[in-house]
Amino acid sequence: MLRGGTVGRRFTILYAAGFLGSGIVLLVLTYVMSGVRLSAPAPGNVPASPANLSDAQQQIRGLQNQLAEVHARQEHRMVVAWLLALVVMAALSLLLGRLLARRVLRPLRLITAATRRISAENLHERLAVTGPADEVKELADTVDGLLERLEASFVAQRRFVGNASHELRTPLATIRASLDVAVAKPEPAAQTLALAGRVRTELDRVDHLLDGFLLLARAQHGAFSDRTLVSLGELARGALGGRAPDIAAKGLGVDAEAGEAAWTRGSAVLLSRMVQNVVDNAIAHNEESGWIRVATDSDGSGVRLVVESGGPVLEQGRVDRLGQPFERLGAARTGSEGGSGLGLSIVAAIVAAHGGGLVLLARPEGGLRVMVTLPSAAPENDAVRAGVRA
Repeated sequence: MLRGGTVGRRFTILYAAGFLGSGIVLLVLTYVMSGVRLSAPAPGNVPASPANLSDAQQQIRGLQNQLAEVHARQEHRMVVAWLLALVVMAALSLLLGRLLARRVLRPLRLITAATRRISAENLHERLAVTGPADEVKELADTVDGLLERLEASFVAQRRFVGNASHELRTPLATIRASLDVAVAKPEPAAQTLALAGRVRTELDRVDHLLDGFLLLARAQHGAFSDRTLVSLGELARGALGGRAPDIAAKGLGVDAEAGEAAWTRGSAVLLSRMVQNVVDNAIAHNEESGWIRVATDSDGSGVRLVVESGGPVLEQGRVDRLGQPFERLGAARTGSEGGSGLGLSIVAAIVAAHGGGLVLLARPEGGLRVMVTLPSAAPENDAVRAGVRA
């Protein structure tokens, strides 16, 4: 019992056991020390002086019987009183133990609540527990030190991602300009043109990879303040319209059920990229003349985006890892053109940054089902508030 449950419960049980144990020892000592004290019979019950020896012996036996009865009654009353005292002590010990446990553990509960409120967006906050230099304050100071190191690590990581992206784009731009100069020369060699085409393709892939890194870092750190009202239905229709040539080239059938009620609040740029990545994944890893179904809906508690696609049968264990960077399925997915392995990991990061959920499900018939759930928002309330502010 002591190994399970909360610390408060264990503290209460230990306190009650110790309190009751000391009470039992005290009562036993009282019983032993009071065992020689017996009440004498009342004077009115003492018989008259005996006339002979037999009468005296009979009176003595009578007095002994009376003393035995008095002793038995006293023992009975003492046992009843001690049992009542134990019951009262048990109740008081549990009550006092519970009150003391709450009092002692109250700073720990405050530290736990404050730590839960601190996330990547407010790592600058500290517990700042005041009071005597005891174990609780030492624990709070340790947590504050950990938060300070985490904040410094996050800041350094964001600075590194931003600086590295800009530093890498400069040589890439130089290489691209050198290629343009080489190709622009009069009558360039065929090998030069072929090499320039391959290098440009790789440069485009590197640019795409850098964009993915920056977007992934931004989504993972929640570093966006452009929250606005966004319709998942409009984003889905826009993503399908932008990839219409690729859909037609692959002969894919599209079933779109994008409702107007699927409104959420967040970064329009990130949410648009999230929907595009899900749609791009369904197109790029689909089979020829396959199908895609895109649906958005709302049930009051949240909005959903569901994208299903056909294809080969996939293993659910490997599908569960697609939300991690550079995770792909099979050689066909690894060799997809323009793929960086960041698409669904970016989706997972954007969904998490907006307080939503992502479910990747391998369809038994083949293909993949992607379901994104986000908190819902009411557009009419925002319009009313905007009118009030205006």
